[in-house]
Amino acid sequence: MPERTESDSRKLLRRLRDSLAVPGRGQDRLDQITHLIADSMRTEVCSIYLFRDPETLELCATEGLKKDAVHKTRMKLGEGLVGRVAKSGLPINAADAPSEKGFRYMPETGEELFSSFLGLPIQRVGEKLGVLVVQSKTARQFSEDEIDALEVVAMVLAEMTELGAFTGDEDGMKALHKQSVMLRGTSGQEGSAEGHVWLHEPRVVVTNPVADDPLTEIDRIRDAVGQLRVSVDDLLAAESLDKEQKQVLEAYRMFAHSRGWLRRMEEDIALGLSAEAAVEKEQSATRQRLEQVPDAYLRERLHDLDDLSNRLLRILTGQGRDTGAELPENPVLVARNIGPAELLDYGRRLRGVVLEEGSVGSHAAIVARALAIPLVIHASRITQEALNGDHIMVDGDQGIVHLRPEETVARAFRDKIAMQAAAQQRYASLRGLPATAKCGTTIALHMNAGLMADLPSLEGSGAEGVGLFRTELQFLVRSKMPQRAELAALYARVMDAAKGRRVAFRTLDIGSDKVLPYMKPQDEPNPAMGWRAIRVGLDKPGILRMQSQALIRAANGRPLTVMFPLITELGEFAEARSHVLREVHREKSLGHPIPATIEIGAMMETPSLAYAPKAFFDLTDFISVGGNDLKQFFFAADRENELVRRRYDTLNLSFLGFLEQIVARCRQSDTPLSFCGEDAGRPIEALALSAIGFRSLSMRPASVGPVKALIRSVNLNEARAVIDKAREDGAETARPALMEWLATQGE
Repeated sequence: MPERTESDSRKLLRRLRDSLAVPGRGQDRLDQITHLIADSMRTEVCSIYLFRDPETLELCATEGLKKDAVHKTRMKLGEGLVGRVAKSGLPINAADAPSEKGFRYMPETGEELFSSFLGLPIQRVGEKLGVLVVQSKTARQFSEDEIDALEVVAMVLAEMTELGAFTGDEDGMKALHKQSVMLRGTSGQEGSAEGHVWLHEPRVVVTNPVADDPLTEIDRIRDAVGQLRVSVDDLLAAESLDKEQKQVLEAYRMFAHSRGWLRRMEEDIALGLSAEAAVEKEQSATRQRLEQVPDAYLRERLHDLDDLSNRLLRILTGQGRDTGAELPENPVLVARNIGPAELLDYGRRLRGVVLEEGSVGSHAAIVARALAIPLVIHASRITQEALNGDHIMVDGDQGIVHLRPEETVARAFRDKIAMQAAAQQRYASLRGLPATAKCGTTIALHMNAGLMADLPSLEGSGAEGVGLFRTELQFLVRSKMPQRAELAALYARVMDAAKGRRVAFRTLDIGSDKVLPYMKPQDEPNPAMGWRAIRVGLDKPGILRMQSQALIRAANGRPLTVMFPLITELGEFAEARSHVLREVHREKSLGHPIPATIEIGAMMETPSLAYAPKAFFDLTDFISVGGNDLKQFFFAADRENELVRRRYDTLNLSFLGFLEQIVARCRQSDTPLSFCGEDAGRPIEALALSAIGFRSLSMRPASVGPVKALIRSVNLNEARAVIDKAREDGAETARPALMEWLATQGE
């Protein structure tokens, strides 16, 4: 690169830095910057466009175009050459701009006088902030050196835009990270929470984008990259890594040891950037390149790149984790994703959790449900939008997040929370009463659990017992297989806390999206329908045997209830049942106490089991319908797929008719039947399930009160008649008819 360009670039950056250091209005700074850039680049025009909202760019400052157009000229993302730069994130260098595809003539700016056009994105680590444009009357292509220099300037503008250097109250332009933002995601756990953001991976804020001494900055970047390489090599040397973890770290090492990566950062430093700004510029540029790649595997490497760049920035700045910062008041955890052990470390201190990724069946979602913490997943860009301490409101019912909400939004949200709190007070008065409908039918209401922390809710919720205790959490939060004695002690404490109430322990339900960190992952095309749940237990009998022994010893002479997940046929249940009974016999032969009674049941999560031979219904002690999985397999709609998971209604009359067949078969063999899942805890769904014959429901603790209140207020025979009438009328779902009928019941 010619010395002239390096000198000019550093000179311009110093002038920009000095300009930004002077107190003043944001608009004054923008005006001065466009003047400085046009002068340095020897162009007649320099313009800065910033995003007014995610889809709209606004001309915020210009040197050379008509001043009257500032804050009046706007364009949509993808519109005109400026909109194309913003949408693609790639530069446009045109000698004859009016002849370029997509050129849009804006008469209010007077730009018809200018032929050549160079537009570059103002962006920071995937966050699009605006577009920087220079134009000249002379038709010419801008050189590579000029583009490189202007890219460095755009990087500095991105950092300063991020820090709010160009914003103020004038013209309605608010600083980034001070604007109110509503993010729509997916409900992972119902409930509402208000609090303050706590970033699991805090943003690294670059406050010194311009450096005077490039040699010092190059020494800093080389030293930091050296430290990074050592840390990655040390991680790779760990003996506890599985194949998948090693693959991820090998990708880290590939990035960390890339000579091109370091060389490009050094070149940016030579042009005037600080080491930190050079890291972010290269991160943004590489991100942009990878996002254009059609190969899904390479696009997935974006996460590796981001993580590695953030590690390097933390080395350079000392920011990020382990800084000694304390959780804010009423913390709401915000993260790209998080493991179950990390989430448990935060525990009940959290008011809510918001994730960019995750799934409704993920480890984090399971723990959030166990801790009764509202959870929203798939909240796109939340880690870019949020800063530590930001005011945040989480609506887990609707899957909506309000970040830095306006006061009107906050008031409405608080009214909702107050109404929910008042309703919970009303439900508390029903705690000791049975869920007996006006027709005299009583529905047994149980709660789902997975942690010792859940058990206090058993008393407070009014639940009669634990209809589902998820035993996999104790396996998921450890880095190695738990010991039998550990599990026996835990299960014993669960039984102690239940104080004689029935606890149905579901054996290990892993596979699909629940992969043990110490078990080799299976590369399956469709893991939800693959090697999971009881299939793992039967293929790995040592695990099932160890867990059975732990449960028998935990019972220590008390009644024991065990059920197996994802049973699909009689043979699977008979084999799993024999494993447990064999261990009971073994414990007895060793002189150990055995359960006073033992119930062995199955979770019906696939339609096939509904058509099992009568021998199955006679053999099993009880059946628990696993509504979440059963519904996804009935409708062939993956419950992790946002395109289809809400497409089908639980109150679809075909599905209710299928459930009625299950009820009838269980009655024929006198097999106790319950329904377990999210739908059991939704009052309208619970009403319909009770009306078609379910006499036991298991749900999250907070749902027991609302479900009990509704059941006690209605006649189930009348509700059944409403469902039958809807079917006769040819309706697809019973929901509208039930809602209309409920409106006449005073609810």
